[in-house]
Amino acid sequence: QVQLVESGGGSVQAGGFLRLSCAASGDTYRTTMAWFRQAPGKEREGVASIYTGGGMTYYADSVKGRFTISQDNHNTVYLQMNSLKPEDTAVYYCAVGRGLIFRILRPSAYTYWGQGTQVTVSS
Repeated sequence: QVQLVESGGGSVQAGGFLRLSCAASGDTYRTTMAWFRQAPGKEREGVASIYTGGGMTYYADSVKGRFTISQDNHNTVYLQMNSLKPEDTAVYYCAVGRGLIFRILRPSAYTYWGQGTQVTVSS
């Protein structure tokens, strides 16, 4: 069983930045940790992922070059979000999936989920 707690959300103006954190209880070594987001009226979409066993990362096209996912140990993952746009506004969720699935940004592939943190970008 893995529990996830996200933090770092908030409100910023377009062009600004935020850093999200996801702290996991339990060992997440050799799993894939990912960030998803869900805007009102839209489906949950994958943003970025990292394989904790080797550090490989994967990004959705919409955030490439602006967002960076990283880890400082096997249990904490970050999402650095730069050059934020109003369309980045959403609730951001941290998730954990078993094994080497970092190229899969499909919610159904992930087992454990956090409660989410709100990110609001104003124009």
